[in-house]
Amino acid sequence: MAYDLKKEDEVKDYIENIGIEYRFGCYKEQKPEVCHLLADYLEAIKKDFEKAAKVYKSNCLEYKFGKSCLKIGNYTLIGRGREKGDPAEALIYFEKGCELNDPGACLHAGMLLTATGPGVNIQRDVPKGYNCLKKSCDQNDDMACHYLSGMYLTGVPKNVQDFNPHNPEKNKNIDYLIKPDKKEAFRFAKRACELGNMFACANVSLMYKKGDGVEKNQDESKRFFEIAQSLQKAHETTKEIKFQQGLDGK
Repeated sequence: MAYDLKKEDEVKDYIENIGIEYRFGCYKEQKPEVCHLLADYLEAIKKDFEKAAKVYKSNCLEYKFGKSCLKIGNYTLIGRGREKGDPAEALIYFEKGCELNDPGACLHAGMLLTATGPGVNIQRDVPKGYNCLKKSCDQNDDMACHYLSGMYLTGVPKNVQDFNPHNPEKNKNIDYLIKPDKKEAFRFAKRACELGNMFACANVSLMYKKGDGVEKNQDESKRFFEIAQSLQKAHETTKEIKFQQGLDGK
């Protein structure tokens, strides 16, 4: 049946039929991809976050669909579709998604496992978190590569309380889980930049300028600065277009 999407009643019928098709594909045909679409439909169209959460969770644990693990992880982290957030439970879903090779789930798992500070109720496990971030970066997630670059730039102290960002000389005498390594920091920053991370491009520019982890090169510094500016403008343009079109990014 062809729908006239200029007519409100036909738009409503079209939307309802999409929901019926997704339910059939998920519950009857048991297709994980369609179950994820059903959850997206419940989230974006119906605004029923509780039901969406149930579908994402089931699709993650029963059908082993990595993208759904990422979504239910995010829901659990921020408390969407439930009373309150639970980072420790969210980590379970992120780790499951990472096992299923979803780069976003690996990124979130890695960040939670290496996080410190008030309100963090997760046992810090930097080696495990590093492996999650590395897996995500290897799957071309720009934020994971950027995060790894930062870890190598400052190092990851065994005891966070011993680290003083304003006293580099004192930091030389503390124990590190990951020692500062400017060359590795540059390598991951450049990879993140290649994947379109404007902050990483700005860091690469600065590292070329200062000779951190790479030989000084003013021409390359200028080139990467221009790349960072170009990516920033593209990002601002995209945000403006989304605003004008009424789009709500996930």
